[in-house]
Amino acid sequence: MKPMMRHLSLWAVMAALMMAWQSAMARDLPDFTELVEQAAPGVVNIASTRVVERRDPFQGFGGQEIPDIFRHFFGDRFPQPPGGGGRSEERQSLGSGFIISADGYILTNAHVVEGADEIIVRLADRRELEAELIGADSQTDVALLKVEADDLPTLAIGDSDELKVGEWVAAIGSPFGFEHSVTAGIISAINRTLPRDAYVPFIQTDVAINPGNSGGPLFNLDGEVVGINAQIFTRSGGFMGLSFAIPINVAMGVADQIRDDGRVRRGWLGVMIQPVSRDLAESFGMDSPSGALIADLDPEGPAARDGLRAGDIILEVDGEEVERSSTLPRLIGRVVPGNAVELTLMRDGERTTETVTIADWPETGERAERPTEPSGYERLGMVVAELEAAERERLGIESGVQVRQVESQGAAAEAGIRPGDIIVSIDHQRVESPAQLAELAKTLSAERALPVRLYRDGRSLFVALRLGE
Repeated sequence: MKPMMRHLSLWAVMAALMMAWQSAMARDLPDFTELVEQAAPGVVNIASTRVVERRDPFQGFGGQEIPDIFRHFFGDRFPQPPGGGGRSEERQSLGSGFIISADGYILTNAHVVEGADEIIVRLADRRELEAELIGADSQTDVALLKVEADDLPTLAIGDSDELKVGEWVAAIGSPFGFEHSVTAGIISAINRTLPRDAYVPFIQTDVAINPGNSGGPLFNLDGEVVGINAQIFTRSGGFMGLSFAIPINVAMGVADQIRDDGRVRRGWLGVMIQPVSRDLAESFGMDSPSGALIADLDPEGPAARDGLRAGDIILEVDGEEVERSSTLPRLIGRVVPGNAVELTLMRDGERTTETVTIADWPETGERAERPTEPSGYERLGMVVAELEAAERERLGIESGVQVRQVESQGAAAEAGIRPGDIIVSIDHQRVESPAQLAELAKTLSAERALPVRLYRDGRSLFVALRLGE
């Protein structure tokens, strides 16, 4: 019996240690109960309704109703004749939001209320109020609403610039219409750039976000709003571990402009930029790829007016590093038009600074080009054409030749140059004509990558060209 007693005692000790470890782990995990109790009253459910005209595919055939058998086989794909019947249909979308002022201002996503004819806000106390859309900014996906009420519960606004990767956050919203659902996780990354969202440095989290959470608040452990839940990455339509929130500092800046001015003003530099690849970095005399390469400038823009050039690489804006090209639009966009910024540049292999006064964002257009007579170059591996003066004027360039053919195994093809491209400069030397380019090609170095500035589809960009002997 003694050996058995010893075994039982050992198991008892192990069980006690396991319980103590689990208890310690539980104490280390955050408790969100107090946060939810305090914050939940300031979170709202938003239902937006819009009326659309829907054409009925089964009406309009001489006033006759289509037999059910045809409905079964054709469904909504049944052909619709001209003048067919139609009907109005209400479409509703659900989202979330949160109260930022006691007199009824509410923040949400712009896509939650886009095109809405009616917006109904449901408060935590079950009241339903009709909301007015004060304004929305599609670039940042932020909308400001107003309801007629007083003494509403508000949420504390935090500082999203203080967030760190790995810290705990929580979300409250209405996924799939389930109001005041709470989910939690950690910050996975900050300053994340997403396609088509150049002006938002997103907060990436692993907090479970689903349709209906859009526009709801993201909290830190102090119960402060640090973001607006806006997007998820998904292949299934539901949460897959990647969710993205708009930093509250960005959202509040947009909301303040909407409330005070009725519109959002954004800084404009007047440049077209591209990423700096490793080969381009070498060709510009840089140790490693970073910054935003200016491929082209608007001749009427602030950058051209204040001395920037195509081929300059913007490394810093007012001392803040431009880690990659996608960083530049949001750094410039947040500058109040009319204010000056100091840009740190890489120009001709040396660091320099330029001061540029930022302007308001204007509308822009695109230009196209057409080919002319060809001439060929063996070392470059392409055939180019002369550009007429009228063509250069139309494109807004002072010089250049057009690529007509590219050898499949030549240097131009390896650099990514295509037929139709217009070569403006090679290794910072202007290309004036096919004959001048032929002479220039003989003297170009084969020991390093060379920057080539070209126009493609009306836009300017740089590629790195490596030549053989």
